Amino acid sequence: MKRKILIVLILAFFLCGCVAGIGGTEKVEQPTVGQELTDLKKALDEGAVTEKEYMELKQKIMNRKE
Repeated sequence: MKRKILIVLILAFFLCGCVAGIGGTEKVEQPTVGQELTDLKKALDEGAVTEKEYMELKQKIMNRKE
């Protein structure tokens, strides 16, 4: 009985390790400064941000070092 429990625990350990590794190597690409500025301008044009917010956010994007 103890042997069966040990075998089940070992199998569970290996299966959990396999499942945990799935999708863990995907690389998330960060948007470029140009894409951020384009998206910000679109947000301004659609009324999602005010002119003041647009200018502040634009400055933050432009001043950020990549």
